[in-house]
Amino acid sequence: MPSLFVSLSGVVETLAISAPTVIDALRGRVTVERCDARLKSWAARLLDQAKVARTVVHPERAATGEVFIVMSNHRSLYDVPLLIESFPGTLRMMAKSELFRVPVWGSAMRQSGFVEIDRKNGARAKEGIEVAKTRLNSGINIWIAPEGTRSRSGELGAFKSGGFRLAVATGFKILPAAIRGTERVLPADGVRVNRGAAVEIEFGEPVDPGAFGDGKRSELIRRVREIIQSML
Repeated sequence: MPSLFVSLSGVVETLAISAPTVIDALRGRVTVERCDARLKSWAARLLDQAKVARTVVHPERAATGEVFIVMSNHRSLYDVPLLIESFPGTLRMMAKSELFRVPVWGSAMRQSGFVEIDRKNGARAKEGIEVAKTRLNSGINIWIAPEGTRSRSGELGAFKSGGFRLAVATGFKILPAAIRGTERVLPADGVRVNRGAAVEIEFGEPVDPGAFGDGKRSELIRRVREIIQSML
C-alpha cells in the first residue's frame, strides 16, 4: 500500500543530511569525502525505508577509476538515491536551478558540489557548464539526465544537447546508465511511496566523445540514447 509516512521520512532524512552540510560550510569544514559519506548513507536509508530490492548490472563498467559524465533515463525521484548508492565513486548531479532555491536543502546541494543549471537563462546556464567542467577536472563524476525531466509515461524522451556539449568540450567519456523500476517506488507525479519494489540499474559501455566532435554531436546524442534505450 502506498505510504505517505515513508515519503515524509524521506524529507526528514534529506533535511538531516542538509543541515550539517550547511553548518560545515559556515565553519569552512566542507570536504568531498564528508559529503560523499553523508550522501551514500542518505541514499541507503531512503532505499531501505522503502524496502527497495536493488540490483546493479555491470558495476565494473563504472569502477574503472576514470571520471565520467554519467547519463541515464529519469523516471522517479528515487533515481537519485539509487545512482548515488550504486555508483562507486564521487557523484554529483547537474540539477535545475529551482531545486537550489529550497531552504537548507538547496544550500547543502550547492556546498556539497551539485551543479546548478538555469534553463531559462542562457548566460547562467553557461556558468553552470563551466562549474561542471571544474568538477570533472577535480575528479568528481557528474550525473546528467539528458531528458531534462522525469518521464511521466515511462518512455525514454528526447535528449537535450547541453550534457553532450560538455562531453565534447572536456573529452570526458559518457557512461550510459539505464534505470528500471523506480517508477514503481514513486511515480513521477506521485507523493506516496510504494514499499517493496524491485529496481535495477545497468551501466553500459562508456562512449568516447572524441570520436564524434562538434560536427557530429547529433550522432553522439543518437548513439548514447540508443545504448540507454537498448538497456531499457
